[in-house]
Amino acid sequence: MSFDEKNDPQTDTETPATSGKSSGGLSRRSLIKAAGALGGAAIGSGAITGFPMIWAQNIKNIKLRQFGTGVSNLNDIAQKAKEDLGITLELTALDSDAVAQRAVTQPRSYDIADIEYWICKKVFPAGVMQPMDTKRLKNFDKISPLFINGKLDEGAEIAQGTAPHTVGFTEGKDSTRFATEPTQWMTLVPTIYNADTLGIRPDLVGRPITHWRDIMDPAFKGKTSILNIPSIGIMDAAMICESMGEIRYGDKGNMTRDELDKTIEILKAAKAQGQFRAFWKSFDESVNLMSSGEVVIQSMWSPAVAAVRAKGIACKYQPLEEGYRAWGGGIGLAKHLSGLELDAAYEYIDWYLSGWVGAYLNRQGYYSAAPSTSKQFLSADEWGYWIEGKPAQGNILSTDGKIMEKAGAVRDGGSYWDRMGAVACWNSVMDENKYMVRKWNEFIAS
Repeated sequence: MSFDEKNDPQTDTETPATSGKSSGGLSRRSLIKAAGALGGAAIGSGAITGFPMIWAQNIKNIKLRQFGTGVSNLNDIAQKAKEDLGITLELTALDSDAVAQRAVTQPRSYDIADIEYWICKKVFPAGVMQPMDTKRLKNFDKISPLFINGKLDEGAEIAQGTAPHTVGFTEGKDSTRFATEPTQWMTLVPTIYNADTLGIRPDLVGRPITHWRDIMDPAFKGKTSILNIPSIGIMDAAMICESMGEIRYGDKGNMTRDELDKTIEILKAAKAQGQFRAFWKSFDESVNLMSSGEVVIQSMWSPAVAAVRAKGIACKYQPLEEGYRAWGGGIGLAKHLSGLELDAAYEYIDWYLSGWVGAYLNRQGYYSAAPSTSKQFLSADEWGYWIEGKPAQGNILSTDGKIMEKAGAVRDGGSYWDRMGAVACWNSVMDENKYMVRKWNEFIAS
């Protein structure tokens, strides 16, 4: 299977906004001259249309305020955007719950929201963000089909939960209603995603780990942990409870009150018996728990596993028979954004999909939403290791140039298709979300 094939034939034809010439046939050079003569204000106002792009000299003084989780609000990306586009990004990193709250309650405090799709399901109906025109994005047709129709290929099944494509498009330019099929208008332009599982210390667990239920093994009493972000933690709990054979959910991503009650009671009982060492919220907490040996099996994120390994400590992101819990994120635009700032934001988003950022994220164990463009910024060995599941031919380096994996290593879980093709559910917002959060907090406080 190749990432070089186009995912959506309807975007093959260039529009005036993305082609090398304007609809009037002007060259790039003459457009730049026109931009200089007429000024940025007229360009940003929409008085002049048909530009192939907003050039760096017109947006070099633009400042965009972006906020989201620490997963992708990274200084290296902001620095590269400044270098390539001239745009200044002011980044704010918050935890997932704080991101969702700020997006709705402080909509004028940001220009760009870098959020996950389950958060989008909460935020977009509030009317604080604007749908994005896919015709303005040159790289739209490079986006993985997972974000367009929910499938890696035609024969794939769509996983449970808030699959990104279900909240990825709106019914129209000014709509806050999610469309049931792809349209011209996106809620978020996808940027990052991954398949999550349990992290283990293979040197300390003492036996093969093959199921989500293994975290409840009494042999690991006091040495396990799950993450304390309700909308994500409840999904790990569902994977665990279903693996135990205790509950068979109709839809793990949209549990009934009865299913939530049963799930929380199982967690409470395990906590009362001392099964859990801790409940972590941050990347650093999970790394410290695992590297110290306080915990030997826990909910984990791929870069956290890599961070433990970088310390010379054995750590594995364990593939499990029941499959993975997946998540995805993207960039969305605040409703107030307009003029030259809006043009700059579109230019930034298209740049985000053009490859450098995707490769940067790949090197942290994440996946790029436009894999074929990131391939151009990875060595053949990096692509083989991170995407194709091949043994590394040489050392695999982290984003800061340190050795992450040595020659011969194979990525935990194998190839992109093996991992994303085994997704059982996506992070989700349930109809009973408020009830779920209340029950989860009861569990943590118990």
